[in-house]
Amino acid sequence: LLFSHRLVREPVVFGYYARYRHLDGQLKPGEYQLSAGMTPALILDKLSRGDVVVHRFTVPEGLTVAQIADLLAAKHLVDRDRFLAAAASSHLVDAYLPPDHQLRQPLEGYLFPATYEYGRGLTEQGFLQMMFARFDQAWTPEMKARAAELHLSVHEVVTMASIVEREAKVPAERAKIAGVYYNRLRIGMKLDADPAVRYAVDKPPGEPLLYKDLEVDSPYNSYMHRGLPPGPIAVPGEASLRAALWPETHDYWYFVAKADGSGEHYFATTLAEQQQNIDKFLQANAGK
Repeated sequence: LLFSHRLVREPVVFGYYARYRHLDGQLKPGEYQLSAGMTPALILDKLSRGDVVVHRFTVPEGLTVAQIADLLAAKHLVDRDRFLAAAASSHLVDAYLPPDHQLRQPLEGYLFPATYEYGRGLTEQGFLQMMFARFDQAWTPEMKARAAELHLSVHEVVTMASIVEREAKVPAERAKIAGVYYNRLRIGMKLDADPAVRYAVDKPPGEPLLYKDLEVDSPYNSYMHRGLPPGPIAVPGEASLRAALWPETHDYWYFVAKADGSGEHYFATTLAEQQQNIDKFLQANAGK
């Protein structure tokens, strides 16, 4: 192969040289950046060290497993169907899941958002393992202790964090929004979380929810069912995980988006105040 790319002139001699240096059984497979100006010794050193070309990709916060599959497939890193099948049958996250779970994608919420480095030839399973390993690193002993203090499982924290991730547009509001949802959970009030309904009906952010969407028969429909949905609806980042673990303590029970494009919300302590905030939103959007 090196000879065909004009990187060595005598492949047989190169083979003898590798054996002479006891490196012939230590060459690492992968993608290498080599040049014709490199000596056989330099090439051999590079191949034996496994000094492969490093590629990078970034997984943003708030994506579903299917959206991550789309992202990687668009970059020609994985086969989308094989990636989704591998994720659906994965046992990587079994220790964090309820024993009787019926999740379509057990890794939903656990493929941590970050920038990754990888070598050419990584398999679909390899990508899954790499991203889940980063979640394991992000879930620190401090977070584990805090979850135990709140009497929450890892799965419950990640589920709450995923809703906060999709709901909060302004970083400063993450803990406040988490506080609203915990207030509702504490008294058995339905979460009424639009992002969970979007997940149930497979609608992306920005596409308006319809009244019929709020009536869909799904355990993820938080307008119909009390408590947290069965599992995460997207992958939360560290900031949303921390908001779910350290929510703001307050007396807010409701919130609605402002219509000024800021991404901020009006927060309310009573239903009457919430209705006033909704009226503000509707008036600001009148005629748009």
